[in-house]
Amino acid sequence: MGPKMSVVMLSVTNIERRDPVSGVVLLHPTSLDLRAGEHAVLMGPSGTGKSVLMRSLALLDAIDGGDLRFLGEPVAANDVPHYRCHVAYIAQRPSLFAGTVEDNLRLPFTLYQHRQRHFDPDAVVTLLEAAARPASFLGKAARDLSGGEAQLLNLLRVLQLEPSILLLDEPTSALDEAATAMVESLVSRWAGRKPAETATLWVTHDAAQAWRVGNRFFRMEGGQLEELTEPPAGSTATVREAAP
Repeated sequence: MGPKMSVVMLSVTNIERRDPVSGVVLLHPTSLDLRAGEHAVLMGPSGTGKSVLMRSLALLDAIDGGDLRFLGEPVAANDVPHYRCHVAYIAQRPSLFAGTVEDNLRLPFTLYQHRQRHFDPDAVVTLLEAAARPASFLGKAARDLSGGEAQLLNLLRVLQLEPSILLLDEPTSALDEAATAMVESLVSRWAGRKPAETATLWVTHDAAQAWRVGNRFFRMEGGQLEELTEPPAGSTATVREAAP
């Protein structure tokens, strides 16, 4: 008997997007299966549809055609808030709110879809320790955060909710080397806790980062997705293994 195949977590078939005003095709019919344990990387020139695809997968923008399924089931309109609890989008520029870091971390628990959950300060402090930040970071004003700290807060706000899939849209492109390493480490730690139940899709322009964070590789150009048969050139780092 062959090796057990991992679960298809997110599946899209011929999804497409057009500009709502001009009708110009932004995303040609695109199909993709993302399995548990896979850490896919999406590369390609700017303005070629990478973010369009990511926002479509997150159901932040309505798709104009095709089929999207999570764990084999189609996502109905009234299921979208629940879907986003499991499939989380991490943008390049975090949207933070007035108040402290802790205020921002508590905010998701005021939303209806998280009404049965509670902010866990101990779990957050554990995450902070993994990011080499003291518990006092929770009291820092969001407006005073550096770019790296803002992305850390954004990531913590998502990871505390224990999603199944992370859609990372160039989250480290504006960060220095240390902050980039911190983000990569937190994502790796999250994925490593439940490797057979999580997956990532990470947009990057950095081939070295692609090698560090990915085990499956795609390129987007002209709104068309192509899977690469080989990892991108640019690093001799070891590609991480997918969960069996």
